[in-house]
Amino acid sequence: MADPIKPRGMARIRNYFLTGVVVIAPLAITAYLTWYFIHLIDSWVKPYIPYRYNPESYLPFAIPGFGLVVALIFITLVGFLAANFIGGSILKFGERILDQIPLARNVYRGLKQIFTTVLDNRSELFKKVGLVEWPRRGTWSIVFIPKQQDSEINAALAEREGKVMAVFRPITPNITTGYIMYVREEDVVPLSMSIEEAVRFLVSAGLVTPEFHGSRADVEAKLPAGSLPGS
Repeated sequence: MADPIKPRGMARIRNYFLTGVVVIAPLAITAYLTWYFIHLIDSWVKPYIPYRYNPESYLPFAIPGFGLVVALIFITLVGFLAANFIGGSILKFGERILDQIPLARNVYRGLKQIFTTVLDNRSELFKKVGLVEWPRRGTWSIVFIPKQQDSEINAALAEREGKVMAVFRPITPNITTGYIMYVREEDVVPLSMSIEEAVRFLVSAGLVTPEFHGSRADVEAKLPAGSLPGS
């Protein structure tokens, strides 16, 4: 007869191992990504630092993150100069030069508009999460609801669809890619979960479920009748 203690002992060891993975894996991945990002910025910036100003020229070891610090200081200094009259004039002069180069002009204008929109409205972008029936009726997808702005698209769709709103439907697990969709406002089901909770849910492919303090009745009150199984 098999010893009943051995299976329980192996199960306990397995649980200890899985617990260790849960504890160590996020820390290891975070440390690796941080280290990779620092080395990436260092590899870009350090070659442009003059020899005399690079402390690694006098030390027998490398200083991780020195290039990142220099990059942060440089970006802040450029922002300071661009904010005053002289720096703004130089910036406008450089933009006028770029306007004479067809390809560079289009790329620069597009990137500047994106960064300006994101940074100027960073406190208002993607503050809400919702559900939209996509890609077919009866199938629901999580969407991020950005700050709504009047546009030609809204005006064109208002004639046939009524009031519409823009939503971003991210793709799991790479949520930096997805689809911009215009849907009727009444077809968007708002959720109380935060953007951070929705991001964790999507990146984990549904394994990390946001904490929910409501009840099934609360969910049914938001969704159209018959949308939930068993309702």
